[in-house]
Amino acid sequence: MSEPAATSFEQQVADLRVYLLKFARLQLRNEAWAEDAVSDTVLAALSKPQAFEQRSQLKTWLVGILKHKIIDALRHHSREVCSSTGSDDEGADPLDDMAFKVDGHYAEKPAEWGNPEQDMSHRQFFAVLEACTDKLPAVQGRLFLMREWLELSSEEICKELSLTPTNLYVQLHRARLRLRECLELNWFARPKTP
Repeated sequence: MSEPAATSFEQQVADLRVYLLKFARLQLRNEAWAEDAVSDTVLAALSKPQAFEQRSQLKTWLVGILKHKIIDALRHHSREVCSSTGSDDEGADPLDDMAFKVDGHYAEKPAEWGNPEQDMSHRQFFAVLEACTDKLPAVQGRLFLMREWLELSSEEICKELSLTPTNLYVQLHRARLRLRECLELNWFARPKTP
C-alpha cells in the first residue's frame, strides 16, 4: 500500500519540475546552473520523501529546498557572477536624473496604482513582474532577486559577491526604479479587463 503513495509523491515532484526550473532560471539566469539546482532539489526530495511532513504544500516545500540550492550555486559560481559587470551598471543612471528633482521630490507624480493588494492577486501581474525582472541588467536583476526573493541579508550578498554596501544599495535602488517604470508602463497604465 505504501508503493502507490511513493509513486504519487514521485509523480507530484516530477510534475512540479517545470515550475522549479522556471524559478531557478529567473534567479540564476544561467540554464546549466538552473538545471543543476533543480536536479539537486528533485534528488533531495526523492531521497528523503519522509522529510515532507505535509505542513505546507509540496510546491512550497520544494521551492524552499530550491532556494538553498540556488544560494549554493551562487556561492559556487561567485567568481563568474562578480565578473559579469555590464556597462548598464557603470556610472550614473539616467533614471536617477529623470525620477527626482534637486530637492529630492519626484519629478513627476507616480501614476495611480489603484489597489495594489487586489492587483497582486492577479496572475497576470506576476507575469508582467517576471517579464520586468527579466529586462533588468544582469547584475541588478541578480542582486534584486537575491535580496527580495531569496531574502538574503545585505551583509550576505555583499560578502558573497564582494560588494560594498554602498554599491549594493545603489544597484538595488536602480533596479527598483527600473521595475517601477516597467510596471507603470506595462501594468498600471494599461486598461484593466474585468
